[in-house]
Amino acid sequence: MGIDKVRKAVFLDRDGVINKLVFNEENNEYEPPHNVKDLLLFDWTINSLKNFQSAGYLLFIVSNQPDYAKGKTTLDNLKEVHKFLHKLFEKNDINFTNYYYCYHHPDGIVPEYSIKCDCRKPNNKNVIKAIERYNIDENKSWFIGDRESDIICGNNSGLKTIYINNNNLKCNIADYNAQNLKEAEKIILKIKI
Repeated sequence: MGIDKVRKAVFLDRDGVINKLVFNEENNEYEPPHNVKDLLLFDWTINSLKNFQSAGYLLFIVSNQPDYAKGKTTLDNLKEVHKFLHKLFEKNDINFTNYYYCYHHPDGIVPEYSIKCDCRKPNNKNVIKAIERYNIDENKSWFIGDRESDIICGNNSGLKTIYINNNNLKCNIADYNAQNLKEAEKIILKIKI
């Protein structure tokens, strides 16, 4: 007889959900922060994460971070951004159970990171790993992201999904759409699943 899954969790994409994207003038695109100085949380991030935590949710970040593979920054820079973010959470008494980063990209230029992998969303290897390791009940858990690949990952993992539509576009495959994490938090804490 198997162990009952008793924990509930919120899985979050990072860039565009927890922190702001950075505008790169060279390529005219919004990108993840490559340096600590560029890491800016949304005004509501800390409160929303605290509210999830108070409601008994375990917190996870599941994020594609391909910019080293693409030659846009160093792996050390990406890891420094993560360390800074982790310290910021600790300072605010927010405890993430684990962080899952995928540094691969199939079209990268750094050979050892330029591969097709199982950990890059929409693949759900990292979510399934967390579900199994931490005894998480998929039926009571959520995935929040701002890309369709996040929603596919969440759906394929058996989670409820919320699409953060920063650009006012709806995602038809998500269970819910929200303008930001604060709105997503209201949806999750209001719905009893």
